[in-house]
Order: sequence, then C-alpha cells, then structure tokens
Amino acid sequence: MTDYDLTTRPPGPATASVPLLTVVDERLKTTSICWALAHGSRDDPQDRGGIAHLLEHLVMSCPLGDGGTHLSFSEYVERRGGQANAQTGLEVMLYYAQVHADDAEDVAAALLRAVLEPELDDSTLDSERTVVLQELAAAAADPADAVQDAVLAQLFPGHPLGRPVGGEPDQLGTVTAGDLKAVHRERFVRAPGVLVVVGPRVPQVLTRAAAHATGRPVARAPHVPLEPVGAGDPLPDPATRDFAWLCFGARSPRAGIPGRAAYGVLAHLLGSSPSSLLYRTLRSEHGLSYSFHAWDRGYREAGAWRLLIGAEASAADRVHAVVDELLAAVAEQGPSPDDFDAALRQAEMSLVLESETPLEYAKLIAERSCSAGRPWSLEEEITELRRVSAADVRRAAADVRRHLLLTVRSVAA
Repeated sequence: MTDYDLTTRPPGPATASVPLLTVVDERLKTTSICWALAHGSRDDPQDRGGIAHLLEHLVMSCPLGDGGTHLSFSEYVERRGGQANAQTGLEVMLYYAQVHADDAEDVAAALLRAVLEPELDDSTLDSERTVVLQELAAAAADPADAVQDAVLAQLFPGHPLGRPVGGEPDQLGTVTAGDLKAVHRERFVRAPGVLVVVGPRVPQVLTRAAAHATGRPVARAPHVPLEPVGAGDPLPDPATRDFAWLCFGARSPRAGIPGRAAYGVLAHLLGSSPSSLLYRTLRSEHGLSYSFHAWDRGYREAGAWRLLIGAEASAADRVHAVVDELLAAVAEQGPSPDDFDAALRQAEMSLVLESETPLEYAKLIAERSCSAGRPWSLEEEITELRRVSAADVRRAAADVRRHLLLTVRSVAA
C-alpha cells in the first residue's frame, strides 16, 4: 500500500477538518486507530432508512483500488494479522483497526482511502445489501434485539432517534449507488469527526491528514421536536410458556446536560453485576431471571435509560413488580451507602477497564469526543462521576419511574 496524503490525492469531495487525538505509549507493540464521524442513522433520508448502516458495510468491503489490489479494507487489515471493524449508531459512526505498530502507516493510509474514496458501484452495493438484509432478518428473529428497537420507537415516536439503526428492509431495497454517493459526498465525508491513535508512535499519514483536511464541515442536523412517548406494551399472558424479553425504558436528560451521570450510576445500581440491587433481588432472592442489563445513553434531544430482562412469561408480572419496587425504594429513600458506593465504583471501573485495552480506549475517546464536539478526557468523566451524590441518584430513579414504559417480545416455547 503506497503512502496516502490528502494534499496529493486526486480531486474528490471536500472533507471536514479532522482533529487528531493521540495516546502515545512506547510499551505497546500494536497501534489502534479509530475514526469517528458525527453521522448516524438519524441522518438517513426519510424514505431511505439504513443508508448510514449500508454505507458502513460498503466502506469496509469495497476494494481499496490502490496499486491494483482488489482487497477490501477489512481483508487488507486481517491479512496482516490485525483486526478491523465498524459500527453505526444513532448519531456517530466508528471505523477502527488494531494492527502491529510496524504496519500502522500502511493501514492508516488504507483507512483514509476506504473512508474518503470508497468504490460505490452497483456490484458491491448489491452484494452488501444482501448481507445487510440477512443481518436485519437475524436481528428481527432475535427478540432480545427486536425489543430494544421497539423501546426506542416507543420513547421517540415519529422521531429520527426512534428509527431502527440498521434500517428498514423495504427502504434499503430501493437504495441506489447514486443515493449512496450523494450521501457520502454531501454529508458523510463532511461530517464533524475525530481521528484517534493509541500506540507507540503516530502514523505520519494521519498527522498530514489532520493538518490538511480543512474543508468546512456541514452543520449537524437541527434538533427535532420530541412527541409524547408511546404507551408501551401489555405484560405477556402468564398462562403461556413463552420466554419473554422485557425492556423497560424512559427518557433521560440529553447529552451535555449537567446531572446526566446520575442516570448512568442508576443503571449500574440496577445492572447485571452481583453487587447490584436488581441482581440480589431478581436473581438471588427470587430466581426470576438470569439475564439482564441496564444502560443509559445521551443523544442530542434526549437520552434513553433502558433495562433489559429475560424471563419466563409466567413470571413477567413479578419481574415488573420487582423493578417498580426497587425504583420506588431508591426514589423515596435513596440507595444505601454501600449500594451507592458499589454502583459508583462500577461506573468508574467500566471506564478504567476500557482505557486499559488499547483498541477500546481509542474507540472510547473517539466516540465521546465526536459526540461532545470537543476532546474527551477519562479524568474529566471520572471527576464528573465522583460529583454524583446519592440524592442525585434518588432524583434520577424518581424521574425514570415516573415515565417508565415497557416493551415486550416473546420467544414461543
């Protein structure tokens, strides 16, 4: 792979300025690179849901076309023993790779070419569309996945945040290579973003790319007014023998609002750790579920607090009662000092653990910095977490309980 410099590449789409954030650790033998773009499923055209997700697949799968190679970026990286992947979110997309440090310069150049100049032809589009449709079919057949799309649709009805990230199969079927090229040219490569490197040294090609990509970024899509939340689903029939996935959800404060961290601590208080209130009550005391997870995410107009629990349909009413009782207890009395301390430590350590895995750290920095529009710091987030008080968590629990809705998807026995 030849060197790739944005100052010498053929004329192409204007690209936004790309800040380069680096963590240099000479003890590392690998280099992790992540490019985050402030472009996600919420930016899909109204009648072309899934273009962002489809574009993600194409960027990773199109031939690089440099020096006659037919390899995609994914295969190029993996043939060198590294790993590469991408992910599409509601508001941010990530493209990342981890390789031996000796290969970092070539792989960084390949990443720039893959993202900025993918060969968006009909052949690759048709191939990847088939893959995406299979991926969507698999997700639709998995109630644990389907229920999470359903709760976002209920929390954000008629809103871009309520659309399935993967897209709608019928709409994906009408997407053309021209549609993809237009989105890529007009929004994708001009979206605000950030490049992150974690490794023993910084690839020079990325330094030049950050210095010379000085096009004016497109403005982020304007805020969309929020409609009232949906009504949720009824509890499943207790007479059935089905297994059900119950997803409890509530809106939380939007990204950047002071006090958001309390909702994350509340998620750890009711999370899957044996130290959590929910684990001790739902699993250890009542034996109602072995699989559950809680998390909170902030977006531009609002956040989403969610709790996913798998249980037999016959136990769903008791699961619902336990969740309501725990939220009521925290809302009225606050967490005990020991439980609050454990949840706070869990929240902090989840960040610390990610920071000690180079690729995960690169992704964490990139996603957080891209979402906030400024460089993110682990120390600053930990400081913010340590400002959370038990009273803050009590108020968050009261807010979540007051607006909590339920979505349900069952697996036939």
